[in-house]
Amino acid sequence: MTSSRLPAILIALAVVLLLIYSSVFVVNAKEQAIVLRFGQIRAVKTEPGLYFKLPFAFMDADRVQYIQRQELRFDLDNIRVQVSGGKFYEVDAFVVYKIMDARKFRETVSGDRDAAESRLRTRLDAALRRVYGLRNFEAALSNERASMMTEVRDDLHRDAETLGLNIEDVRIRRTDLTQEVSQQTYDRMKAERLAEAELIRARGNEEGQRRRAVADRQVVEIVADAQKDSEVLRGEGEAERNGIFADASSRDPKFYEFYRSMAAYNKALAAGTGSKTLVLPPNKSDFFKYFDSPTGSTPNSGAPASANPAPSAN
Repeated sequence: MTSSRLPAILIALAVVLLLIYSSVFVVNAKEQAIVLRFGQIRAVKTEPGLYFKLPFAFMDADRVQYIQRQELRFDLDNIRVQVSGGKFYEVDAFVVYKIMDARKFRETVSGDRDAAESRLRTRLDAALRRVYGLRNFEAALSNERASMMTEVRDDLHRDAETLGLNIEDVRIRRTDLTQEVSQQTYDRMKAERLAEAELIRARGNEEGQRRRAVADRQVVEIVADAQKDSEVLRGEGEAERNGIFADASSRDPKFYEFYRSMAAYNKALAAGTGSKTLVLPPNKSDFFKYFDSPTGSTPNSGAPASANPAPSAN
C-alpha cells in the first residue's frame, strides 16, 4: 500500500516545488522589477530581495520584467551643427542616464531601452543644434563649452522625465570643423601666414636698405675724413720738407744746388734705364754742368739744374 502511494507523493511534491519556483522571483541590487498581470502593471519592486507572484506566466497571468537601475550610456556621432557665424561643426557627444521611474518607463516605451534612447537621440540632436546656433565660432572651442553642455542637459532632462529617466551627464567627446570648413580655414591661415611673411620680408629689405645707406654714408664720411687728414698731413709734410730745404739752402747754397742737380740726374737718367746708349748734345747745357767737374764744383755759379733733358736712346 505504501509503495503504491510513493509515486503520487513524489508527483505531488514536484508539483508543489514547481509552484513555489514559478511563484518566486529575485531582484538584485543592479535591477528593479515590474510585475505585470495580463499586461498591466501590478507592482514595481525597486529594493533587492525575494518576492512572490502568481505561479506560471501562462495566459499573461503574472510576468516579471527586469529594468536596469545602474547608469547607462549612449553615444551620438557626427552631429552636424551650425554656429551663429554660419560655419559648421561635427560634434560627437554621449549621454549618461538612469531609469529612475520604472513604472513610467514601462508605460511610455514598454520598458524598451532602444525606443527610449531613440527619443533621447532626437532630442539631443535638436538641443545641440539650438545651443551651438546661439554661439559664435570661437565659443564652441572655449571654456564656454561647459555652460553649453549644462544647457543641453537641461533641455534633455525635460524629455527624459517623461520617460522615467534622469540625465546624469551630457558630454562632448569631439568638436571638429567639417571637411569643407577645415579646408577653408587652412587656406585662410595659409594666406595670412604668407601675407605676414611678405610683410616681414619687406620690413627686412627696408631695414637692410636703411642700414646699407647708413653704412655707405659712414664709409663716405670716413673716407672723406681720412682724405682730409691725409691732405693735412701731406701739407704739413710738404711745409716741413720745404722748411728743411730752405734751411739747407741758406746754410750751404752750393751743396744744396749740387744735391738738387744729382736728384734731377737720377730722375732723368732713370727714365732711360731700358736703353743701352745715352746720347748727349755736343753743347752741354747748364743741366750737365757737373759732368765736367769731378770735384762737384762748377766753373760758374749759375742756377742749379732744374730742367730735365730729353735723352735719346738708341
